Amino acid sequence: MELANIEKLVEKYLNAETTLHDEKTLRKYFKEGIVPPHLLEYAYLFSYFANTKDETFAKTIELEPKKFKKSTVKWFSIAASIVLLFSIFIGEQAYKRHQAKKQFEQISKGLRLLSLNLKKGEVAVSSLYVYENTEKNTVK
Repeated sequence: MELANIEKLVEKYLNAETTLHDEKTLRKYFKEGIVPPHLLEYAYLFSYFANTKDETFAKTIELEPKKFKKSTVKWFSIAASIVLLFSIFIGEQAYKRHQAKKQFEQISKGLRLLSLNLKKGEVAVSSLYVYENTEKNTVK
């Protein structure tokens, strides 16, 4: 295989852009061919992969599940109950606050409308007083 092609495949391999076929070609080249000195480090790399692919870990790993003591489970249950009650209390308080704010806004809106109507009535009454005063002054 051409040296230029192998160098391109090595470059692609280092950039993680090779296909399985390309990697097979590289393994074959470095295993069988005479490797130039500037590519010798890759020959070591591919020979290492070829030698270690059949290695397996034969020792058994014994895992023991960690068991909780009954007292630990009891304390977790108590803590979870307290957290649940506390969150319900906080949620209820937030809901009450939201409802109070909503009622305050509705009452404020009603009072603004009442104030507006009272101002209209005040203007009407003041114009009535002006009219009465004018009538009294002209009748005399």
